[in-house]
Amino acid sequence: MKISFYKYLTIGTIALTLGACQSDVSEEVKTDSATENEKQTSYTVIDDLNKELTFDTIPETVVSLIPSNTEILYEIGAGEKVIGATDYDNYPAEAAEVERVSDSVVFNAERIIELDPDVVIGYSTGAPTGYEELEAAGIPVFVIESAQSFDDVYGDIEQIATVMGLEDKGEEINRSIQQKIDDVQEKVAAIEETKELYFEISPSPELYTTGQKTFQQEILNHAKVENLFGDLEGWPKISEEEVIKRNPEIITTSVSYTEDPIAEIKEREGWGDIEAIKNEQVFFLDSDITSRPGPRIGEAVELVAKVVYPKAFE
Repeated sequence: MKISFYKYLTIGTIALTLGACQSDVSEEVKTDSATENEKQTSYTVIDDLNKELTFDTIPETVVSLIPSNTEILYEIGAGEKVIGATDYDNYPAEAAEVERVSDSVVFNAERIIELDPDVVIGYSTGAPTGYEELEAAGIPVFVIESAQSFDDVYGDIEQIATVMGLEDKGEEINRSIQQKIDDVQEKVAAIEETKELYFEISPSPELYTTGQKTFQQEILNHAKVENLFGDLEGWPKISEEEVIKRNPEIITTSVSYTEDPIAEIKEREGWGDIEAIKNEQVFFLDSDITSRPGPRIGEAVELVAKVVYPKAFE
């Protein structure tokens, strides 16, 4: 689990000691004082590169460089502050209207500098170069390490919520996600014979699946589903012969860029005798929900569990 560090520095605290006979004046002074304290309160956060960023005020504008972080920003109630996003930011629907400044690999530093956001939410794993250019222009970049586990996601939500001054909302969202997962696990708890699933993330002829130490494996674990290739790590390239040999009970695909991914799987030469195909157990899983380590992870667990154990949800 990634560890989030936060510290807050309060500047210019004003103490007021007034007599009871001055209650009206006291109330007015206290109000002015609170406003002044709010203006003078700064806070420091530490990102996943162990870099300290100090904010004098809560950011009013933000650029997000990865879809999962954009979803987090909207979920915590900071969506109206997002002024720059990636080509793939499509959830919630409002995110699709935000100006595109990145393809999630390369971002337009020049345009981001023109937008002059109060903060950029970046990411570290496979991160694009160019953060130095933004920082040299005086734009704070808060870097999130790309999540590989649900605990990482909870940490990301906490960190982004803290940056945006919405700590309580972040905690509330995490509780809601955990409750949804608990509800799903309660429904599948009585299942004695778990099913084995082949999770395809890239189609023939370049077959790729998911293994240990991946976000998709976390989804399967929480949904009480066995991964057909759980003995491998990362996102391994595999052969059609190996899938046929392992004979999955269920096949799911998150491939969304082919015309009919389910039909393509069923029509593959030599796959007709696979149990999942004989029993019509081939399903499409929303690629955004099952690949983005963000606030919809509870939905991802429910989605997989419903596909594999539909009777548990009747």
